[in-house]
Amino acid sequence: MADTGIRPDVFGAARLGYLVVESRRLTDWNRFGADAIGLHIDELTRDTLRFRLDDRECRFLVQRGPAEDVIAAGWEIDDHETFEVVLGRVAAAGLPVAEGSPEEAALRGVERLWRFPGPKGIATEIFTRVRTTAAPLRMRNTAFVTGRSGMGHLAITTTRPEQLHTYWNNLLDLRLSDRIVERIGPAKLNIRFLRSGQRHHSIALANVAGLALDPVRTSVQHVNIEIATLEDLLASFHRVTELGFAMAWSVGQHTNDRELSYYCVTPSGFELEVGWNPVVVTPEREQTWEPTTYQGISLWGHTAVGASVAVLMSRFQAAVRSLHEQEDTVPALSATALGSHR
Repeated sequence: MADTGIRPDVFGAARLGYLVVESRRLTDWNRFGADAIGLHIDELTRDTLRFRLDDRECRFLVQRGPAEDVIAAGWEIDDHETFEVVLGRVAAAGLPVAEGSPEEAALRGVERLWRFPGPKGIATEIFTRVRTTAAPLRMRNTAFVTGRSGMGHLAITTTRPEQLHTYWNNLLDLRLSDRIVERIGPAKLNIRFLRSGQRHHSIALANVAGLALDPVRTSVQHVNIEIATLEDLLASFHRVTELGFAMAWSVGQHTNDRELSYYCVTPSGFELEVGWNPVVVTPEREQTWEPTTYQGISLWGHTAVGASVAVLMSRFQAAVRSLHEQEDTVPALSATALGSHR
């Protein structure tokens, strides 16, 4: 890309490609993913599971380990030219960059990848070329919505939303779709929704106002995937409950993107949102899109499903522990806004 002295805008050229989860509960993940949610699962080894949503070899990689959390997020970049722009921003910030090994790339279903620090300890990985497969999908669902929209979104709770917002703006020129203000128990959430392209948001940042700690143990509060039909959404909801997996929030509809969804609890403790039919910010809508602030997360539904005293105490203990942990915001990329669409 020729140096014109003007910072290039890479909005629309990146999307969430895959997630890496570390867990000791692979048997539970297998049952949760295949039998409850209805995903395609490949058991690569006794220590490695891989979930498919489409013709990509990998959308979720679950590897044996102690974290019980998302440890890496892979972002697909359209082309080599844009990839060099993004990598140049990381290098200019002085962040350490490492190329993934051929074995790591193969597990993630990509040709090559580069890794550098991301907020809250989630490594950011970028790649341009994916591996696809003609092997038929063995799923309980018709299809998932991916393609140019990516695999879904990440929702993160934070006491430092400005720094995390700046990190993603500096890296990928994400745009603000809208905000939601909501109170859940003692916490007032001010949530901002950032999009990298047509999907309404690829990152949601929930500012826990008034609390000195982040009440969520895991690095992500939830991960979202978008199912193609309402029938499949409801069928998966019933499978999750019938198989005994925890349901966090019942079926409901969001105020801002109008997505119909439910939230269940993964074997590692963070939530999985399975959604259907959200608003899409098409190129035509992009020209006139104005961020709006909504009062309340849901138009209807999304009621909390009762948790036992033991579960509530466990969450409280995790919140207390987080008082002693400094939230990682990657200051090299989040201290100063280099250019943003806020």
